[in-house]
Amino acid sequence: MDVAPEKQSVPSYDEKYQGKSLHESDIAVEEHVEDEEDSPIEEVRAVVPNTDDPTMPVWTFRMWFLGLVFSCVLAFVNQFFFYRKNPLQLTPLVIQLITYPIGKVMEMVIPKSRFFNPGPFNIKEHVLITTMANCCYSTAYAVDIITIMKLFYNQDIGWGGGILLIWTTQLIGYGMAGVLRPFLVYPSAMVWPTNLANISLFRSFHIADRDWTGITRFRWFLMIFAGMFVYYWIPGYFFQILTFFSWACWIAPNNRTLAQLTGGYGGMGMLSLSFDWATIASYLSSPMIVPWWAIVNIAVGFGVVAWIIVPAMYYTNVWDAQTFPIITSELFTKTGELWDNSLVLTSENILNETAYQEYGPMRMTPFFAFTYGIMFAGVTSILTHTALYHGKDIIAQFRKARTEDEDIHAKLMRAYKEVPHWWYITVFVISFAVSFAVIYAWPIYLPWWGLILSIVIPIIFTLPIGIIQAITNQQPGLNVLTEFIIGYALPGHPIANVTFKTYGYISMYQSLTFVSDLKLGHYMKIPPRAMFAVQMVGTALAGVINLATARWLMDSIPNICTPAADPFTCPNAKTFYSASVIWGAIGPGKMFGVDSPYRPMLWFFLIGFILPIPFWLLSKKYPNSWVKYVHIPLIFNATGMMPPAMPINFSMWCLGGFISMYYIRKYHHAWWLKYNYVTSAAFDSGVAIATLVIFGVITGSGYVPDWWGNGGRYGDFATPDNCPLAAANATNHCVIC
Repeated sequence: MDVAPEKQSVPSYDEKYQGKSLHESDIAVEEHVEDEEDSPIEEVRAVVPNTDDPTMPVWTFRMWFLGLVFSCVLAFVNQFFFYRKNPLQLTPLVIQLITYPIGKVMEMVIPKSRFFNPGPFNIKEHVLITTMANCCYSTAYAVDIITIMKLFYNQDIGWGGGILLIWTTQLIGYGMAGVLRPFLVYPSAMVWPTNLANISLFRSFHIADRDWTGITRFRWFLMIFAGMFVYYWIPGYFFQILTFFSWACWIAPNNRTLAQLTGGYGGMGMLSLSFDWATIASYLSSPMIVPWWAIVNIAVGFGVVAWIIVPAMYYTNVWDAQTFPIITSELFTKTGELWDNSLVLTSENILNETAYQEYGPMRMTPFFAFTYGIMFAGVTSILTHTALYHGKDIIAQFRKARTEDEDIHAKLMRAYKEVPHWWYITVFVISFAVSFAVIYAWPIYLPWWGLILSIVIPIIFTLPIGIIQAITNQQPGLNVLTEFIIGYALPGHPIANVTFKTYGYISMYQSLTFVSDLKLGHYMKIPPRAMFAVQMVGTALAGVINLATARWLMDSIPNICTPAADPFTCPNAKTFYSASVIWGAIGPGKMFGVDSPYRPMLWFFLIGFILPIPFWLLSKKYPNSWVKYVHIPLIFNATGMMPPAMPINFSMWCLGGFISMYYIRKYHHAWWLKYNYVTSAAFDSGVAIATLVIFGVITGSGYVPDWWGNGGRYGDFATPDNCPLAAANATNHCVIC
């Protein structure tokens, strides 16, 4: 019979750690719990401690002070850079790094006190600080609505409407998360790979490994971090062409086809290389934390779409493909001119049908249109795949909940009080009720049934998508599905469309963010009520900071979001505005209707629904073959990121994954177990800090080395004015070499 941790006789934190150094303290933590039992998942065993000290304090002044201060800093900085043409996003990884030495200083200088300084700055305090920051680093999606309403649609919902819109869209998903804990947090099979890299870094700071040979994880992290920090100045400042090293098209720089196929920045990226870790990890996260089988799925999907289907469509001129650039998310007229949306809207920002008939129809590049088809398939394939591959597991987990087959981490978590379900239900009910006030008190124009429908969609999809993310580290989004549905149900209302999308998509996103953090707390044995508290406080605080920063910038910078306000040209807000036009003002009825060339993309809903079935049947017939690793939703939804992701982002990501998750893991397994996740965290950290310093240098001095390595005729930083090649249409778009 298993002995619950709470029944063990354990000395108090003060008795064990008073006057001891950090690593002496953490060695003591590992000594008091039996460690014969461990997780059945190898990746988890390699990183996550199978020990705990329930007496370790978490409700400390250090935790709250550092968490609140750095959450405010992170929310402000990322919202500030959100409007710039080259947005810079600091991640919680930076906070994880900065707060450790500050916490150690506070440990030394603050007088001893159970609340203010109860002993060594411990790993659980550090996890809670980082978790609070994790709720703040992504700017609230609803800020996009506020921005386009004020700047593009000349509507202002003020401070009251803005903060309620932000809070409700951010918190409804948190209410859903509580119901999913038995399925996405407690089971050992729900790994959540991103957390493993974070835990590896936490361990490097706080836990001295026993029976260790070679360099410690902490020292290895410092070495790799320093190396990456120094190295990143090469592609990030001195030799920026290495970011998209399109060497092949230099062979014939005036050859348009060669530039389209091999160009890294604006082409298909064949044979192109990148020596920039930020480029490699920008859209799919670090390839060093994703299972090899998932990398193979993504590589196959990417290769078939970007290097076979799209070139075939372009060079056979499907949908007048050669009238437009080969890859871009811009919108066009049928003659290849950039689309001017102001010519088809009324003064109330509703579609003028007569004007549209005269000026339209709107057109996209075949790559962009095909991407929508891929995302359609991704949505339906999730339902089929989850039912076939995980249906029995979901039912079984629902029946047994937490009463059977707990792994060591679930057993250790018995020492702590769980968050009551009614806490989560209360958050959901209050947020949902206030949402009705938002849509009726301000000019949103989303009817009551639209709000209800927008919440039903994530209720259906969050669990299957959560299973996919927990296993593969990839999260298929609901943004396309939500805007597609409301676009058909309520055409001609762009603000209602993006509001529906935000409630539908972000509710799922926030729910899974919350669940992922709960899994981090589960691995690190953080009291669930402490995790709940810091997540709620961090999210509410970030909403206020996001709104205040956004309104300050919009009110203080003349002509913001226009070329005249460079560098505050708002690329993200413009993309959001374009989506409001495509799906809201014009609507999918026209974009994918009977008269539209893109209508065949609707068949992808059926294709996605059916395609997992034959692979599931084959996996049952040949259970030991490679077929069991085929993951159709992952293939579709990862590939659907292009554009804005470029093919080179995928090709280099797959190469990095091959080196780390196949070659090193297979042939240097002992090294991989010790250092793989630490190396991933060091790469991310080094790039993050170096990018911030480089930005400060450029902003302060205004100087960037001016030579061919930072642009020029053969560089990837050309503009339509100095581009070596231009598409054969009136837009004069660059074909980047």
